[in-house]
Amino acid sequence: MGLMMRKPILMGLACLVMGLGGEGRAEIALDVAMVEVKPKPEDETITVSFTFRNTGDKAVTILNLESGCSCLSSSLDARTYAPGASGTGKAEFKVSSFVGRHEKSVTVTTDDEKQPQWVIPFVLDVPAVVDIEPKTLQWWLGDEAVEKTCVVKMVGDKPLKVTNVTSTRESVEFKSEEITPGREYRITVKPKSTDEVVMGALKIETDSEIPKYQRQLAFFSVFRKPANAAEAKP
Repeated sequence: MGLMMRKPILMGLACLVMGLGGEGRAEIALDVAMVEVKPKPEDETITVSFTFRNTGDKAVTILNLESGCSCLSSSLDARTYAPGASGTGKAEFKVSSFVGRHEKSVTVTTDDEKQPQWVIPFVLDVPAVVDIEPKTLQWWLGDEAVEKTCVVKMVGDKPLKVTNVTSTRESVEFKSEEITPGREYRITVKPKSTDEVVMGALKIETDSEIPKYQRQLAFFSVFRKPANAAEAKP
């Protein structure tokens, strides 16, 4: 009696499982967590390849690719990927003036209702050649016009020289000195007055062979202290 009662239940569960499986499942996923892009300092563009797989049991068709940045374009090697099929994509970055770590992405639109969009994450890691710390020197309006300094370090493989420094404002005085030949320079800046708001930049020229490192910028400003930042220090 008990066995006869359980049989219809088991058959019903089996039909339910088969029905769910019949809908199919498609899921496209990278073979890695994210695509790492590591150009050389002198690269203007870089192209990388990446692989992925349809891990589901249903074919998926690619409808569109859209980049989150004008610096990035991409393509895939096919339009439709069968269940279990692998694919290869290519991405080209315009490195331009990028320095340091930047996260970018491409959004892939598919015909799969359960995965209508697939986001491909990229990490662009451009090695620095010149580092300026701090990048901005600031004084509060009306404060004492004291000297402040920024340090320029040549952190690339090759030593570089600071060949010239100019200011976009005549209202500041500055001087540059070499601390370690080809590696470290100190620039001292002092506003002639803090009676007026000033915003400007120091143009730091180097003898780098790479165009984007031949001129660097350090910024300075004289600002009015915010009312809610009485304890803040510039």
